[in-house]
Amino acid sequence: MTALLEELEEQLSQLRAQLREARRARDKAAASRIRGELRRVEAAWEEALDAEEAAEAASGGQRAPSHAAASPAESTAPPPRPAAREKRSAQGSIPVREQVHQALTLLGAPAAPKLISSVYEAFFSEPLVATKLASLRRDEERSFNAQGYARPYYICAALTHDRLTPARGLLAVSVWPLERRIIGPLSPRVDFLTHAVGTAEQIQRMTAAGHPPSEAAWQLLRRFALNIPGAYADDELDPARVISAAHTEAAVHRESDDAERAAAADRARSQLTDVQQLFGAAPLRNVLRDTGSADR
Repeated sequence: MTALLEELEEQLSQLRAQLREARRARDKAAASRIRGELRRVEAAWEEALDAEEAAEAASGGQRAPSHAAASPAESTAPPPRPAAREKRSAQGSIPVREQVHQALTLLGAPAAPKLISSVYEAFFSEPLVATKLASLRRDEERSFNAQGYARPYYICAALTHDRLTPARGLLAVSVWPLERRIIGPLSPRVDFLTHAVGTAEQIQRMTAAGHPPSEAAWQLLRRFALNIPGAYADDELDPARVISAAHTEAAVHRESDDAERAAAADRARSQLTDVQQLFGAAPLRNVLRDTGSADR
């Protein structure tokens, strides 16, 4: 199984390099094709990793460290015991970056540490302390600068649409399209609706699989529903209703938001380096401060 994982990781590395070249050449057709292949190989990589983990758990062994994260569909299964997961502390906890990846994958859009923590605790097996996220993005940026695309994903920044700087307090996943990581004027509301849909769909999956969601998961969905017109009525909380109401409102904003994000993403691709496209350009105040220091 290890040989298969190594082969898939090599394919991922090659595809990311090809995607980078296609984007530099502004070849949208090639970039779209490569993204599709990336998604296929990433899915195969996660399946192989899950199979290896299950085999080692069954044999009572511990697998080698990895950075895999369950997708929303995969998280419907009962969470594995910590002994079968990567250990990074005396308590055998899942690495923070993996916890964040799982929560963001479920939410489907950039989110703040507090929401990421709430989602992880509602749907997964152990707590995620929001304060641990304070230095995560900086750590990921240092890792990317040192290793490039060596990892399957990085926890990166959402970018402001106007200055292309890191959006304050918002984390995203590097494999998401750049457009999805841009924050325009309407994006906070659109992303809120995306979060609501992701939460409701996860509850539906868990219920269908016979794994009743926790009370915390229902409370999280209720908080979303109370802020979406038509999503919550007669004290009944129905995930399908939340999804429908969220889609209905999102349709009102989607065209303008998509256009704003697409325009900003095009500017980012032409103006920013690879690392800046993930972690943002330096804020202007820092540039001015550094320039002033040099003048003195």
